[in-house]
Amino acid sequence: MDNKILFEEKQYLGFNTYSISRRMVLAIFCFVAYYFTENREQNGDLLFVLGIFILLVSVALLFVKQLHIIVTENSIVLKGMWKTRLVKIDRNSITKVEKTVYSSYHLNNPAFNVHSRNTIKFYAGGKDAIRVTDREGMDYLIGTHKTEEFYRALTAEEK
Repeated sequence: MDNKILFEEKQYLGFNTYSISRRMVLAIFCFVAYYFTENREQNGDLLFVLGIFILLVSVALLFVKQLHIIVTENSIVLKGMWKTRLVKIDRNSITKVEKTVYSSYHLNNPAFNVHSRNTIKFYAGGKDAIRVTDREGMDYLIGTHKTEEFYRALTAEEK
């Protein structure tokens, strides 16, 4: 029996604000140090190459999928990078769904299946999140860019 997909979102690692800012500060430092290096033949070229390498890695990370959210009629499926375990939440066990802010901080680390104070966090980017509570009292905080669509897919009574 095929489950109809009600919502799907892919979040990429390269779009995380914290990671981008950290890599750009390192690249700018390399280019500034290259500019102020007096003996460029020996040391300066290494700084320039390192700055270019950091920029190329930043571009490559734009294509690395960190979180894939799929909402079907029966479950919420959260897939992570490469060899991370698939997390499946049964929609019949969900007792409460609410829209919330992921964190009050602007820069947040990416997270997949991070257990913290009776909450399991999933985040790649964006400032909004959906908090899902199941029958056992476990909270799932899922960061998303498409809050309204995700919320509608979870609260729809199309079972």
